[in-house]
Amino acid sequence: MREQTLSHTTDGTRRTRRIRRIRLDTDRIRRGAARVDAGTPPGRDRAVDALRAFAILGVVLGHWLVTALVADSGTLHTASPLQDMPWLAPISWVFQTLAVFFLVGGHVATRGYASARARGATYRQWLTGRLSRLFRPAAAVLTLWTVTAVALLLSGTDFETVRTLVKLALSPLWFLVVFAGLTAATPLLTRLNPLWPLAVVLHVDLIRFGLGGPSWLGWVNVAAGWLVPYTLGAAWTRGELERARAGWVLLAGGAAATAALVLWAGYPASMVGVPGGTISNLDPPTLAAVTFGLAQCGLALLLRDRLRRSMRRPLAWSAVALVNLSAMTIFLWHQTALMATTATTIPAGHLLGLHTRPDDLTWVAARVAWLPVFALALTICWTAFRTYEQDPRPRTVRTGSRTRARARARTRMRIRIRAKTLHRA
Repeated sequence: MREQTLSHTTDGTRRTRRIRRIRLDTDRIRRGAARVDAGTPPGRDRAVDALRAFAILGVVLGHWLVTALVADSGTLHTASPLQDMPWLAPISWVFQTLAVFFLVGGHVATRGYASARARGATYRQWLTGRLSRLFRPAAAVLTLWTVTAVALLLSGTDFETVRTLVKLALSPLWFLVVFAGLTAATPLLTRLNPLWPLAVVLHVDLIRFGLGGPSWLGWVNVAAGWLVPYTLGAAWTRGELERARAGWVLLAGGAAATAALVLWAGYPASMVGVPGGTISNLDPPTLAAVTFGLAQCGLALLLRDRLRRSMRRPLAWSAVALVNLSAMTIFLWHQTALMATTATTIPAGHLLGLHTRPDDLTWVAARVAWLPVFALALTICWTAFRTYEQDPRPRTVRTGSRTRARARARTRMRIRIRAKTLHRA
């Protein structure tokens, strides 16, 4: 009886300690969120940051759900559940959110450029500040995967396997190059009507698919296709998209055009590339991908007020702020996190949802269960490489430290002068 009583007492004590620990952790999180909320400038449009965070996380989750590494005859190659289950195409409609990222990028860049010019900053100063945050984390990814690829080849790994891994790991860099190019051209794009690049995409697809033109012509759409949402962001800065009517026109018109292109023009329903497919809506972008992006941008514009209200909550805002501070790190390393998880679990055998062919719903369910493991691996990458996204020379902090040191020195000098005066008196 006494042993049972002691056992119950011990269990109760452990439970109480666990509850206290949870409460302390919760209080710390709430206090931290409150500090982030209080430290945010009052005029900051939090809906912009929320849209950017959702766009980045959408791309990450989309890649994790539709990208598989399958071992076949000793060689790794990529596969997709959309190849055997094309009726899962709506997944790509939810998670292919690059158009929203370019919309926000165009808005932030044009607004930031106007602000920099008003402060007297030169174009070179503004562009250097914008691009440095993009290319520092990219340099870390390139360095690591160059060393990894050489080590794999020297160890006797099959060349096709190494090529698959490197291509998958560095695939996010194409986005970085396009985004950097559009950012550099921002002064020329502040007044460009989005209908002009949309017309270019229309004519390129008409020549490619309607008139049997060369396939390489489609690469013109890499710039023109993403220029459409980018210039929409510039129109947002100009105040031309503030009314709800603009959002509804983009949403309804883009959705109707996309449906027509898929149903009657032969475009694939998936908004991402599918291995073995004759046409990819994303590589390079097609007219269907651009019209779909217009619908996404319309929905994003309609959600702005609701997002602003939601971001008043400190916990929600601190989570969005954290993602925005490491947006490039998360984007550039998410494929590496997937491959690291796949590689480290190979000794355990062909695990469902990780090493097996994605050809049924069982694989999809298993892949969803693997998402927390991918997130953990990405967290490790984030911990190791997030510093590359911040400026290694914290000038503001240094300036503030020097200012505080000078103020303290002046205060000590005044105290000494007063002490001497009092002594003489």
